[in-house]
Amino acid sequence: MADIKVGLFGLGVVGEGIVKVISKARNANAEIKRICVKNSSKKRNVKVEPGILTDNRHEIFNDPEINLIVEVINDPEAAFEIVSEALKRGISVVSGSKTMIARHLPELIRLQHEHGASLLYDASSCGSIPVIRNLEEYYDNDLLTEVKGILNGSSNYILSRVFDHDEKYENALKTAIELGFAEVDPSFDIEGFDSLYKLIIITVHALGVYVEPNDIFVYGISHISDFDINYAREKRVKIKLVAQVVKISESQFTMFVMPEFVSKSRYIYSVDDEYNGVVIRGECYDRQFMFGKGAGSLPTASSILSDVVAYHHGYRYGYKKMSYIDTPSYTTDIFLKVYVRFSSTDVTKLLPFTSIQERYYSDEVNYIVGEIKLSDIISHKEVLMSPDVFIVNFPRFFEDN
Repeated sequence: MADIKVGLFGLGVVGEGIVKVISKARNANAEIKRICVKNSSKKRNVKVEPGILTDNRHEIFNDPEINLIVEVINDPEAAFEIVSEALKRGISVVSGSKTMIARHLPELIRLQHEHGASLLYDASSCGSIPVIRNLEEYYDNDLLTEVKGILNGSSNYILSRVFDHDEKYENALKTAIELGFAEVDPSFDIEGFDSLYKLIIITVHALGVYVEPNDIFVYGISHISDFDINYAREKRVKIKLVAQVVKISESQFTMFVMPEFVSKSRYIYSVDDEYNGVVIRGECYDRQFMFGKGAGSLPTASSILSDVVAYHHGYRYGYKKMSYIDTPSYTTDIFLKVYVRFSSTDVTKLLPFTSIQERYYSDEVNYIVGEIKLSDIISHKEVLMSPDVFIVNFPRFFEDN
């Protein structure tokens, strides 16, 4: 008989994957006791035992045999209600809800401490890649200097089709939706918010600091044009949507999500299609690279299963870095070198560049390459949101090694 009795919330794509992987994992010591769904009569792609489905979450919470909640639903606020209620009842949780966790992580940490339950969420960041636990355990010192990578498979698939297969952006986006790599409304992925929430979670385990989502610059790829793509090709680079957190000194770090020019010498240059790639850099070990599928039913479910097994062995996050004496502080007072393409919006007058290294003007399109403070980019973000404007970052951190 299994030691772990799971109450599962959600039976969508990931939930169905969880049912499959738990049924195959003979050494997991886990079985799904109940599954809470919105519509218990809906046709499913997996077989479940009669009577296991319910649309009443209290049937899970009030079942004395259930000792682990697994939550994989799409509604962030409903997910927070479920997870927080479980923790208050002293029931441990495994979750894959990146948005919910990134928005509420300080409170979720407090609830764990107060009620003795644990929350595990490796699946929330990069699917099958075990980023969180590695940052928590292997990189559990203050020598870590940077975590950078491609954290969203949907946007990466689209850009891969553009740069590797010469597809138009609009066609690549349509294909991504048809294949299920992107939602019918793909804005969460292509505008960078999926990457942002993953980065917030990663930063807590990398540096021990939580930063509010609204304080971080995030910019996606929806405004990319053929001109930008050709510019990158001429420079022999690709444009990737990159998330990064970087220590710029012993006392300060910065973080942001935006398109970036990536050269062939960088590990993430070859991270294509729906894959994710994460580079972890430290003072004494230079760069280490993690690669794998960042989304999808079975890759994400395998990460959920890993957390279920970790729970079985008594594992919990220690959040050790949050208790360090001198945790670094977040700053946007840094200079970036950026490419900004525009047409009717007069970017040169609206954005406070400190220097401009390159200019191009024509009747149809213009661009400049120059230096500007990240804080000024944030305060003038409405300019960048104009449909005729697109910004790309030139990597500057650690480019000398």
